[in-house]
Formats: sequence, structure tokens, C-alpha cells
Amino acid sequence: MAKKCITIPSGTKVVARTILTLALPVFFVSQTRKMDLISTKWIIHLLLCGLFYGVSCNSVEQKIYINLNDTVPCVRLLNATHQIGCQSSLGGDVGVIHFLESEQNLEYVLTNGNNPPYMVILESHLFNRDVMMKLKNGSSRIAGVAVIKPNSNPVGGFSPHTTCPNENTGVYSESYDPALAHCNGTMWNPRGNGLSYEEFSFPIFSLKDDNGTEVIRQCYMDHNRVVNGSAPVYPLCAMELSAHMSAVTDTVTCMRRSDTSGLSLNPEQVCDPLGNYNVWGATKGLNNSASGHSDNETVVVAAARLDSRAFFHGISLGADSGTSGFITLLAAAGALADVTREAPPPRTVLYAFFQGESFDYIGSSRMVYDMQGDKFPIDLDNIHSLVEIGQVGLHASEGLWVHTDPVSRRNESIDTEVKNLTDIFRSVASSLNLSLGEPDVSQPLPPASFQRFLRAQPIPGVVLTDHRTSFTNSFFESMYDNAEYLNLTFPAGLTPEEQFNYVTDTAKGLAKVATLAARTLYRQAGGAEERLAGINADELTVAHMLYGFLIQTKNPWFEAIVSPEDLPALRAFPPEHYVGVNFNSNSSTKLVSYVFANLTGTAVNVSRENCSSSGKFEDAADSTDMNSYTWVRGVTPPNATEAAGYCVRSTTRLARAESPAFLLGEFNSSTYSTWSESRWKKINARIFLVAGHDLEMLTLGVGLAVLLVSLLVTFFVNAKADFLFSSGREPANATY
Repeated sequence: MAKKCITIPSGTKVVARTILTLALPVFFVSQTRKMDLISTKWIIHLLLCGLFYGVSCNSVEQKIYINLNDTVPCVRLLNATHQIGCQSSLGGDVGVIHFLESEQNLEYVLTNGNNPPYMVILESHLFNRDVMMKLKNGSSRIAGVAVIKPNSNPVGGFSPHTTCPNENTGVYSESYDPALAHCNGTMWNPRGNGLSYEEFSFPIFSLKDDNGTEVIRQCYMDHNRVVNGSAPVYPLCAMELSAHMSAVTDTVTCMRRSDTSGLSLNPEQVCDPLGNYNVWGATKGLNNSASGHSDNETVVVAAARLDSRAFFHGISLGADSGTSGFITLLAAAGALADVTREAPPPRTVLYAFFQGESFDYIGSSRMVYDMQGDKFPIDLDNIHSLVEIGQVGLHASEGLWVHTDPVSRRNESIDTEVKNLTDIFRSVASSLNLSLGEPDVSQPLPPASFQRFLRAQPIPGVVLTDHRTSFTNSFFESMYDNAEYLNLTFPAGLTPEEQFNYVTDTAKGLAKVATLAARTLYRQAGGAEERLAGINADELTVAHMLYGFLIQTKNPWFEAIVSPEDLPALRAFPPEHYVGVNFNSNSSTKLVSYVFANLTGTAVNVSRENCSSSGKFEDAADSTDMNSYTWVRGVTPPNATEAAGYCVRSTTRLARAESPAFLLGEFNSSTYSTWSESRWKKINARIFLVAGHDLEMLTLGVGLAVLLVSLLVTFFVNAKADFLFSSGREPANATY
């Protein structure tokens, strides 16, 4: 950036606006009763003055402030009992910038510094629980915190989540098995420091380490840095962070305020339930217009979670936490597409991609709730077994592990089915030269969507992961769980298109895991063993998905498989994996539905007008009750200017992923997720130079004096208006 800050006391703009706002209208009003004496020239002068006032204010503001781009705020979330996250005051918080060089340097901002409050800039290695809690406890001297996100991951581990994710909404409770409740059996996330669950009374933003950050550094070095123990002198470099949150206390309170907002003259919604859409489909069409138990239908559920979270939700890629699992399941679905059409197994494989699992299993609990309430094409009794793909991105170092539930296996029939399923996994893994093991049978399931099904009724199932006990993932639910952490790197000198088509070792490894999952699902569904050798996940397809979901969505494959309307949403960065609110399917949900339709569906020769829910198909098996139809952009043929779009028929469906607690109005529920997100009006970050207090007071005093003088002049002009504005002409009715 080439911009420079100019030093203007903060009171100057207020005084200037006050003078112009009061003096000009008063002067104008004083003359309205003598409009016959005011010429058009006066009106033009006043209008020009007002125009100059507006333009000059914008110009001054641009010279005072430098707005910071690529910032991501920490926002406030609420549940049934408390609030977490961050917020600023209503007008934003301002503080003198201080780069924290080490943890020992904290004393300066907390005790010794002469110019509080401070806006603390943290390098990534200082963004930890110890530092943040000290800043929180000294919040009277802290205006806010800005964390510089590095271009490369730090050494070691960092997880702002808890040590026992979703501990209160899983299956293990006092009623299911007290000995396994609250992660008594296994601490799944030992690196978890719980920072994401703290409440901060000041704003916290993430800054991208780029040219904007360098401007802040230079401003700090020029004006704020302590040299030889001497305190810096004014003007000082300051930062303003604005992220005021409307909701307070808990979900019960904010939902009550939102429900009664309609009684207000200015109604305002203060929070929204977290929620989105689950994506599901099957190896054959299930009647979407029917609901409840489906006779003569048995399904094997293949599940994965879609969402991830981090302290800063806007940069939560969850490369291993969630993305590795759903990419593996998508690749497995693609590998099974042809064989299930040519030699359909006796049982149907139902693929389910759940949203909101990071927040007490929102998506899976909603699907189970719908199945129990006969609001889904099948019910729980139609489920034969369940296979969930968890964190599998780091399997190369720790191998693969199939986890089972020790409590439900006390039932002999459940145990028999689970043993058969694990035997299939072992057999297929051996044929693929994959390392696969099973933890001790007494070990509980890791945090997984499968737990919500077990809360409803015993179901045989396994969870496939890359860890035996505690998570292998050192950056679970953090901003560092990204493409770099999965070693998604490319040789130097490749163009973006060459990177897109480059098959990394990570892609090869996940393709192998997807082949394992696909072959196991086919056998578990009753498919013939001799068909297994022909079931293989495509490595290039996995490479394309890794690139699209972790590097950037703007790539040739995604551009071809999305609808023309969604093409502008593809950008040169990865999609957001945070569940979000308002049930608008976020970019990752839409992209997963498009990818699933592309990998499992078929092209049909119908017009764009008929490629919709209103399309008419003679064969009942082709009806929109059994299938979904999507018009996609397609590729641009050689020597053509427009892409050749086509219609895709698939079983892809979107189902609401909203916690049943909000359907039931039970905002204090201990059974279902009650997470909501506060609303806000403005998110903004900017820096400027602030003048000393004495200069500000002097400027304010001078401004007030000018204001008083202007009022006196206005009063004098108004009192002498007859004399000052008399034209000197004779009255029109004068006689001689």
C-alpha cells in the first residue's frame, strides 16, 4: 500500500460536522421568511457549500484511515447455558497498536505501558491459551487483539477445541454407560485447550500475513515502538476493530428476544440457529414423496461429516477433521456408481453427508429425528448397518482403524453383524496392502455421527479413522488444519491448471482408502465378491476434489459441474466449511451436492426447461419422486463461445440440517444442539494515527469557540436581516 496516515485529532471531524450541520441550516432558515429578498445566487451558493462539505468529509476520512482487507472476526455463539466468542463495543473499539514480541512482553500492555488501551498484535506462536487468558483477565487495558495468520503452519500442535468434543450430546451418558461418559475411556483431543469456548469482552480478528500486515508493522515501528526504554510520543499508530454482537447471555434469551421483536416498532432479530442442509443420495432412487418405514427396503448407511470449525470460522478448512472424510466418501460413491447399476446388490447404500456435526451433531440428530417421526423416506428399522468415514487424511503415518461401540455389542446379534463388517474391512484392506487394525473392544467410539443413531436404537456399525486412540490430528478444529497439513504440495513451477491435474501422494492415499470403503460397502450391501476387483476409486478425481475443496473452487471441473447460476460463486480460494446460519446452503454444501450428482448420476437428453421438478417423465423410475434433475454448465466445445449445458439425473437430495431443539421450541434442551449465532451490523478493521490528549482537547476547545462565534454571527444576521438584505427599491405601490 502506498497510502499514508495523516494526524487529525479525533474531535476535529465531530466539531466540523456540528458547525456545518447547525450553522448552515440556521442561517438558511432565518432567511426563508424573506425569500423574495434572496436571490437564486444565494441558493446555488448554499447547495454548492453542502456538496463541498460532503465530498470533503469523504476525502478527509480516506486520508485519516487505512481499511484492512482479508480480515476474519471471532464472532459470538450461544447455547442453552452460556455465550462464547468475542465482540466489540457498539461503535467499535480503538487502541494503540502494540506488537507482542514475546510472552514476557505482556507486562508492558497489562501494567507498564503509558498509553492504554492497547490493540495487541499477536504472531501465530503467541496465539495460545496462556497468552489469551492473561489478556482476557487484563481486559481493562486491552481494546482488542489481531492475530496474524502465517503463510505456513507452526511447529507443534494447536487445537482450540475441548479435549472431549461433543461430550454432552453423544451416546455415552449416565444412562447409556456411566463408565464411558465424558471421555472417561479415552481423551480424544489431548491438545485441546478450550479456547474456542471462552468468552472475550473485546474483539479478536485474524489478519492475513500480506502487504496490509506490513503497513501495520511499519506504522508501529515508526510511531509506537519503545526505543531504549523511552515511551513513544504522539502521534501514535492506532487500530479500530468493529464487531458488535446483538445477542447476549444464551440461546434461550436471544430466541425469546427475537420472538418478541415483532411487538417492537423496529423489530430486530438478534440471533439465528446454526444450521444448513444435509446432502444425501443412494445407489437407487428412494421415493422422496413417501415417508416412514419402507417395506422390503434395507439400507447400509455410509456417512461423513461436511462441516468444520475453528476459532475464526471463516478459515476453518478442516482438511483432516472433516474434508478428508467426505472426499473419501464421495470418491467411494463414484467408484460404486457403475457396479451398482450393472449388478445392484440386495441392499441399498444410502450416502449421508451431515452438516453441523462440529456443534453437537446438528445434521445427524436431525436425520434421526426425521426418521423417528416418519419424515424421511425410510426409518431406523430400515437400516441394516452403518459405516462412517472419519478423519482419514493422516493414515499414512498411523494406519487405519475401525472403531466400534462396546455397549451395543453386548447384544449378540449386533456383535455378530459388527464382526462380519470388520472382517470384510480386514479382508479388503489386506488385498489393497493397507494397514488396518481394531482398537480394544472395550474402547468407546470416537466423536462421530454414528453416536446419534445409537442414541435412538442399537445399530451395527463402525467408524473408520486414522487414529487408534487419541486423534492423530495435531490441529483438530483449528485454522492450521489445512492443505499444508495434509501435505498437499506441488512441484515448483507448475501452473494452476497443472497443479489442478497433479496427483499428489495425498490424493493417491485417499483414493486407496476410498477403494477400501467402496469395496466394503458393496460387500456389506450383499454384492458379489468377484465384482470387487473392478471397484476402484479414481486418483485424478480425488486430486481434483482436494484441489477444489482445499485450494480454490475456481477450477475447470467445478466450473463444468455446477449450474450456470452458481458459476460466479467459484473463487480463487477454498469454500467455507463452517455450518453457518439461515439455512442457506453454503458453498461447501452446494459443491458436495454437485460433485455427488456428477460422480453418481447420468446425463439425460432433456431440455433445460424440463430438467427441473416440473419435468415430465413417462417411466415411474425416472420420476422426480425417485430422482433429482440438475442442469449444469458443462464444458465449452472447441471453436465455441458458450458452454454446452446438460441435464444430470441422480438421487442427490438436500435435507434440512436444523437442530430439533428449534423445531420443538426447547431452547434449553440437553438432548439436542442449541447452538445459535449472534447477528451483527458491521464488521470492520482499520488503522490511523491518533493525536495526544492535550491536542485533542485544544482542538475541541477551538472548535466549540468557532461554533459559538458562528451562532452569534447567525443571530446578528437574523436580527439585522431587514437592513442587510434590503434591496433599496421603492415599493411597487408607491404614489407621487
